[in-house]
Amino acid sequence: METQNKTNNKSLKWLWVTIAIAAVVLLGIWCAINAINNPKLDKIETPSVNEGKEGIINIFNFSTTFVVFVVAFLIIALGYLLGSIDIKGVTLGTAGVFLVAILFGFLCTIVPEDVPLLNAFAIKQTSHTVVKYLSSPLQNLGLILFVGSVGFIAGPNFFKDLAKNFKTYIVLGVVIILSGTLVAVICTLLTPEYGPEFWSGVLSGALTSTPGFSAAVDAADPNLKSVITLGHAIAYPFGVVGVVLFVQLIPKLLKVDMNKERELLKTTDAHSGRDYSKYFKCEPFGFMPFGLAIISGLLLGSITIPLSLDGYNGPCFSLGTTGGVLIMCLVFGHLGHIGKLSLEVTEQTKKVLREFGLALFLLGAGFDGGVALVEQIALYGSDIVAWGFIGGALMTIAPMISGFLLSKYLMKLPLLNGLGSITGGMTSTPALGTLIHVSKTEDVASAYASTYPIALVLIVLACQLMITLM
Repeated sequence: METQNKTNNKSLKWLWVTIAIAAVVLLGIWCAINAINNPKLDKIETPSVNEGKEGIINIFNFSTTFVVFVVAFLIIALGYLLGSIDIKGVTLGTAGVFLVAILFGFLCTIVPEDVPLLNAFAIKQTSHTVVKYLSSPLQNLGLILFVGSVGFIAGPNFFKDLAKNFKTYIVLGVVIILSGTLVAVICTLLTPEYGPEFWSGVLSGALTSTPGFSAAVDAADPNLKSVITLGHAIAYPFGVVGVVLFVQLIPKLLKVDMNKERELLKTTDAHSGRDYSKYFKCEPFGFMPFGLAIISGLLLGSITIPLSLDGYNGPCFSLGTTGGVLIMCLVFGHLGHIGKLSLEVTEQTKKVLREFGLALFLLGAGFDGGVALVEQIALYGSDIVAWGFIGGALMTIAPMISGFLLSKYLMKLPLLNGLGSITGGMTSTPALGTLIHVSKTEDVASAYASTYPIALVLIVLACQLMITLM
């Protein structure tokens, strides 16, 4: 009886599969007949990249929204596949999304506009609608989610750790930024034909600092803004990948016992227990306090402070989206509650938002960089690209080595504290994600969060001063 039931269920299953296939085939035939008989579709509310095309293309309504999400999730899927490749224990991790995004950005610029279906993905300039959707909104959303979750992760122990190691983190932040700036100044003196604008862009890219890039653009002559963009785009890829590889290679080269390093880190950053059960929670995941912290951080980051007697007509400083959100999420994570209202964000929520935010950030930055790099190289040629890449690599490597030698051999910091501080000093969000994966502890986020604000202020000042003083 049981065998007969299985046979009947199997027959029924294949019957439904056959019906489904037949329905799809008939639907396809119907669409094809209508596409041939009606060569042009009526306009619809959603803008379509194939609007007005004739023939079989009318079957596919490739709206801008469709193209954006297909490209975005394809990049994420392929990026994680690339990032999972393990070569002697070293992986790209989430940074694989960044490299795939750069490749897609480049490929979309060479897609012929007369190829059916594929022409929906053709991009010829950085002002293209798809580029705007993929770069700025997704990149900023990802950065907010990542930095916000890091703030909540580090918050409970941040101020205790900062009070204990305040001088150490200041010195590390200063040394890291000064090392990169020194290389940038030397490059400017060796290649005066490229100018300080180009090298300030390279510096901001090598240290993956969007606020630094914005500061350089604000301080520069409007006619030279494109050369800053070029420098930033050239140095940014190695700035991302270089730090990601560094935090993986150093523990392997030193052959450290990671279990022992985690114990040393926890000794420095001991968790404080907290009972949230006595406070009111309006939902179980912590999205409400996370949202409140983000709003507070965006408001804080929007405050602009003039840096000269010219007031708001001269150079200005603001914490920006990243700095403001990080600080307020640290505060919310540290407080844990406001009166009877719980500010708890669950561990699972923080992990998911951190990883998803990082993927979105790298997706936007990589795609935008891939498109911009092609456009800028067409304007300036390849020689400047070679110089920019070499100089940018040195601006990434020199600060990391300086910070590592200082933290390990002079300050005698535990390795994971030192590496966490280096990721903060390099303002490298991808590297922090990698370090958390490598160390298998989120406690490294405290060192990152302690050094990051110092580095953020210094890199903004460095990029501005290079242009105004040189």
